[in-house]
Amino acid sequence: MVATRKTLGLAVLAMVGVVAASNYLVQFPFEPFGLQDLLTWGAFTYPMAFLVTDLTNRKCGPKNARIVVAAGFAIAVLISIWLSTPRIAIASGSAFLVAQLLDITVFNRLRRNSWWKAPLASSFFGSVLDTVIFFGISFAASFAFIDTGFGMSADLFPTESASLLSLGIIDAPRWVSWAIVDYSCKMFVALLMLAPYRALLSRQDALVMPA
Repeated sequence: MVATRKTLGLAVLAMVGVVAASNYLVQFPFEPFGLQDLLTWGAFTYPMAFLVTDLTNRKCGPKNARIVVAAGFAIAVLISIWLSTPRIAIASGSAFLVAQLLDITVFNRLRRNSWWKAPLASSFFGSVLDTVIFFGISFAASFAFIDTGFGMSADLFPTESASLLSLGIIDAPRWVSWAIVDYSCKMFVALLMLAPYRALLSRQDALVMPA
């Protein structure tokens, strides 16, 4: 019980750290490869939230994983309210909560399969939902009523038509390109996170083995 509480406490601290770092780093464009107009540094740290959730789920079960998610959700909303508009705060909090809860559900269904299937599948589906909810609510014209409801003018720049991914093939609202690149980055990081997941999982298993 003490070990579980300690693990849970560390997981909550890790989740809060990931959410805080991501909300801070999202302010800085990712300039390498000319992606400064499509990507921010926050996209590289945010997927670590799925790592924290999955390890907590594996070690402490889905109930405790939801506690960690709730802590991350609270911090995400508070920081977003402080750093951005109400619309972005609603989008950020909603995307985080729904995506992480889906991650827990998918992971739990696959936890008895090969060690890599549960974290990879849960991150895949969770990231899809997170990206769709966040970018849709934040920038799609159909959600502009949130801005006007708070007495603010809707930002039209994300909805303006531009070349999709700057490829010059077809045009789409700017936010669609942002979402595609953001999701691609999340999945790239999710693949990289399999290595630390495996290492930390092996360490956890060793700690619970009898002497």
